[in-house]
Amino acid sequence: MAKKNKTDEAELKEEGSAEELPDTEIIEEEAAPVVVEEEEEESLRDQFVRLQADFANFRNRTQRERLELYQRANEDLLLEILPVLDHYEMGLQTAEQHDADKAVVDGFKLVYDQFQNVLNKFNLVPIEAVGEVFDPHQHEALTHMASDEYPAEVCSNQVRRGYMFGDKLLRAAQVVVSSGPADSEENTKS
Repeated sequence: MAKKNKTDEAELKEEGSAEELPDTEIIEEEAAPVVVEEEEEESLRDQFVRLQADFANFRNRTQRERLELYQRANEDLLLEILPVLDHYEMGLQTAEQHDADKAVVDGFKLVYDQFQNVLNKFNLVPIEAVGEVFDPHQHEALTHMASDEYPAEVCSNQVRRGYMFGDKLLRAAQVVVSSGPADSEENTKS
């Protein structure tokens, strides 16, 4: 084909025509910018898709970090409030044991129930320990004590209430663990 173009060009020059056929090199140079533009466009499209993915990942990470920060702040606040709740419970028990005025005790119970409802809204759940099998993931054993009422390895007394914050242990319950009936303990020693 290149031969034909050269012969046609030679014939035209002989005829003295002012028109010249375009070189094949010129045609290739005109097509090259189109290919370059398509490659740039594809590159820009690829960059755009990557930026969209990066932004989506950033948004998700930011939301996750915000939720974790919120959870940590709630945990810290609840850990500061729990000793106050413990003392309030002890005061209420003492008032009931010493036959305090019924109206005062009822008022304290109303406030206590209100306080418990607020804590429940924040997904704080007390751990019931007495009568439960000792679980080192929820209970902190302070001592072992013989008990006729509870079999071995069962929590016989709760010293401090434990709490779960959602599905996470916020504070372990401090308990006394039964070592079984007193007479069986003596038999095992002899």
